[in-house]
Amino acid sequence: MHNPTTEARPSIYYQYEVFKPWLASSHPQQDRKKVAIVGAGPAGMVTALELARHGVPSVVLAAELQFSQGSRAICFTRRSMEILQQVGVADRMTACGLPWRFGNSFFRGQRVFRMEAPHDPDDRFFPIINVQQQFLEEYLHDACKANPLIDLRWGNKVDQVAQKEGFAVLEIDTPEGPYALESDWVVAADGGRSGIRSAMNLQMEGASYEGFFVIADIRIDLPLPTERLAFFDPDWNPGNTILMHREPHGIWRVDYQLPPGESPEEALRPAALKARIDAQLAMIGHAGAKWEMDWSSVYSARTLTLPDFVHGSVIFTGDAAHLLPIFGVRGANTAFQDAQSLGWHLAWVVKGLAGPQLLANHSAERVGAAREIISEAGKSTRFMAPPSPGFRLLRDAVLSLSLSQEFVRPLYHWRTSRPHEYTHSMLNSKDDDNALFKCGPAQGAPPQNVRLGASGGDGDFLLDHLGGGFDLLYFTDTDLPEALQQVIHAARATGLPLNVTAVGAAQPVSGATQHLPDADGHLRARYGIPAHGGAYLLRPDQHVCARWLTLDAVRLKAALSTALPTRRT
Repeated sequence: MHNPTTEARPSIYYQYEVFKPWLASSHPQQDRKKVAIVGAGPAGMVTALELARHGVPSVVLAAELQFSQGSRAICFTRRSMEILQQVGVADRMTACGLPWRFGNSFFRGQRVFRMEAPHDPDDRFFPIINVQQQFLEEYLHDACKANPLIDLRWGNKVDQVAQKEGFAVLEIDTPEGPYALESDWVVAADGGRSGIRSAMNLQMEGASYEGFFVIADIRIDLPLPTERLAFFDPDWNPGNTILMHREPHGIWRVDYQLPPGESPEEALRPAALKARIDAQLAMIGHAGAKWEMDWSSVYSARTLTLPDFVHGSVIFTGDAAHLLPIFGVRGANTAFQDAQSLGWHLAWVVKGLAGPQLLANHSAERVGAAREIISEAGKSTRFMAPPSPGFRLLRDAVLSLSLSQEFVRPLYHWRTSRPHEYTHSMLNSKDDDNALFKCGPAQGAPPQNVRLGASGGDGDFLLDHLGGGFDLLYFTDTDLPEALQQVIHAARATGLPLNVTAVGAAQPVSGATQHLPDADGHLRARYGIPAHGGAYLLRPDQHVCARWLTLDAVRLKAALSTALPTRRT
């Protein structure tokens, strides 16, 4: 019998709520579900919200009775905020969080590199915002609870998943005993120590690094801006690296690398934590400052991924699918992109709008993204925590030269997480005009947000008007050609959600769902559209799958056919 703790987790800044367990005795009728999601962390809840956004119900199974302990993921990128806007929690994140765009690297008391993330008036969100994970989970939970398509079950621990012909049976334990649940699809979002992955004996590919880092969240008042701080080879921790981040509610994150041979148990002893945090505070000029510990943990850097995320009726996502180092804010941010992709791919299959091979595309795209991230993150990890004497020699040479030589300083750049571009996706049009464009988001790229109208204030943005299906951005100030309208009507008649936006039209035009004036041509310029017009086709995750300088009915029909592999019969 599963007995999750009913004692609220300790915290000096967050009030944990202990939820009541979901018990099968109170719900005797258990019909087969469309989707069961194992894990109620950010990856699981965003997947549920994305599925619901596309009209697909799901059951979310949470083994515990409360949100995760500690700040965990704290840095969320602009693209993550755009995804969170789609599922309705971006405003709460913005109200709670601390935005920033600068990162600083120090060696021997000297700042040797300053990173500046780009930010312009077309960006609704800052490059990065800091919010502790408990708050994010609270916001996602509230959105799930308010959605009638999401059944979130606390205190339900999945012990086994048995795959049958076309569905799976989950054996679930609760505080009153076990029950069985059938589901057409199972999303394994059960984290880095995924029990489902282990039970299926699936092996990850990649590398694990030997070094350990301590994460310590402390409450302290420091007169420092919200910027990333990295300290290399300090006197109190020679050869190693320390990171610092400001968090909301007066909390600071201190990450420091452990010397070789020290165990996590030794590192987390109160005396060891105090000595090292005091030493770090002294190094930055705040010796003797009073601070209070909230939470601490130990992690190691790993760059691993499953080679395939889809295994029969089970689909892996988030940390259950890949393990990425935190350098460059990659963990949760990658999970959001996984969830956004999985949400629409799986919804289209569940609703019969595409065949099961569409899920193979999801796996190929997200495995490709994980491998790209592993390549980039591996470079940052090897610089932060050199895995061999040779790497350490190179890293130390960069440190030494950076004191006087400008040209080596960009090597400190931590290669911040960026959204993957599905350049080689099977959904991309084969005969569009992608190669002829001189600027704008290319095939496979996420959209470029654009401020509409005058700058200043919160404003109105392009992405506020997109989402929920495929989006055709047609740049025109006149009615759509009749042949194009016929293709659009035919696609909609099959159940395909296809929204048409007439960009540049001052008033409604025939054939368009909505119109967006573009009197100064700013949106047209950002998308590389010439004066005579053009068009973009965006997938439900807003990534570009086709763009044209000249669009006709034949080309649109071909692009839609490519973007949706043969539907299930």
